[in-house]
Amino acid sequence: MKIIGQLFSLYAGFSRTMDWLRSPLLLATRFYVGWQFTKSGWLKYTSWDTTLGLFRDEYHVPLLPPGLAAVLGTCGELGFPILLYLGLFGRIGALGTLFVNVMAVVSYRQVLLSEGFEAALGQHVLWGFMLLVLLAFGPGKLSLDAWLERRAAGPARD
Repeated sequence: MKIIGQLFSLYAGFSRTMDWLRSPLLLATRFYVGWQFTKSGWLKYTSWDTTLGLFRDEYHVPLLPPGLAAVLGTCGELGFPILLYLGLFGRIGALGTLFVNVMAVVSYRQVLLSEGFEAALGQHVLWGFMLLVLLAFGPGKLSLDAWLERRAAGPARD
C-alpha cells in the first residue's frame, strides 16, 4: 500500500507541473492560431482585387453577396485574432475565429473536400480543434481577461 501512496505522490507532483504549463500553452495556442488567420486576412486586404475575384468566382459563401462576404471574411480574419493575442474577451475571439474557419471550409468545400487536398483540410481541422480548446478553457492566466478578473475581484476602490 505504501508504494501506491508514493506513486500517487509522484503523479500529483507531475500533475502540478502540467497544470503550471496550462497558461503558457494556451498563450502559445492563441498566438499560433491567431497568426494563421492574421496572415490570411492581411493577404486578402493587401490584394483586394484578387480577394474580390476569389469571393466572386471561387468561394461560395452561403447567403451573402460576394463583396459583403469578402469584407466580413477579411475583417473576421484580422479582427478576431487581435482578441486572441490580447486574451481580451478571449472566448469571443475564439468563437469568432472558429466561425471564420468553418465558413472557409464551407465556402471552399469543392476544393477542400476533394482528393489531394487532405492536408489543407487537416489544417482547418487542427485550427478548429485549437479554437475549441480556447473556447472551452478560455485564454488562460496570461491574458487581459485574467488580469481584469483579478482586478475586479480585488478590494473595492472609492
